[in-house]
Amino acid sequence: MVRAVVVACVLSLWAGTAYTQIADPNTAASATVTNEPNQVDQAIKSLQDKAEELKSYQARVHYVTRQPLLDSTALRKGVLYYAKSNNRSNLRIDFLTLQQDDEPEHRYVEQFLFDGVWLIIVNHQTKRVERRQMTEPNEPVDAFSLASRHMPVLGFAKMDDLRKQFDVAIVPDPEDSAVQHLSLTVRPDSLYKDDYTQVDFWLDRKIGLPAQIHAVTTEEDVHEIQLVEPQVNKGVDAKIFQIDVPKGFAVEVVGLEKRRSQNPQ
Repeated sequence: MVRAVVVACVLSLWAGTAYTQIADPNTAASATVTNEPNQVDQAIKSLQDKAEELKSYQARVHYVTRQPLLDSTALRKGVLYYAKSNNRSNLRIDFLTLQQDDEPEHRYVEQFLFDGVWLIIVNHQTKRVERRQMTEPNEPVDAFSLASRHMPVLGFAKMDDLRKQFDVAIVPDPEDSAVQHLSLTVRPDSLYKDDYTQVDFWLDRKIGLPAQIHAVTTEEDVHEIQLVEPQVNKGVDAKIFQIDVPKGFAVEVVGLEKRRSQNPQ
């Protein structure tokens, strides 16, 4: 459950720029790749520099989950906000609609907020609120740092660490392509070997941030993300990261000790 939530958050946050620039993930397998160290390191270093400059981000989000074994596809649409200041970060994703396979799109509201310590999940269908403590109060973590425990986060992961966990390669694109394609194949002894087999990033050459992420899990599920009308470093109102529990909603609090007892690892 938590891994799925974190994956949704990080994929949404790192999904990048214009909707029309999204690449076709199906072309990745057939493309010729290059794993020349200097080119790969240069691409990752450039992304790390842009990530350090990121102070705020917001966009409309389209998040697709495909489950080939069940022949099922779910599309969720919503909005995303991220802000960082004074070594603290806040992330909020409001999913507003859901479309399952060929069924009509319908209202389905679920909210995710992370303030560096607490992950809050508000489900308006079940009228339940879950507050999960992710770290010690005096040890807040960035949303990306939290996510990196569950999946690789380009720009926030050290190059040496990435190379230990993945075979990293650049997939050549046409010279006039607006994106650069990095492919990460999970190594047999990787920390992520039980979660993912392949993670692909398409970096927008204009702003230097990811334009798409395509992640395949060991269960063969596929996570894809698209963002529409992104705004980078334009500022986000702090009130966005405040939320009132709706009247009549049940609240469950899962503190750090309880989480550790539920998942000793």
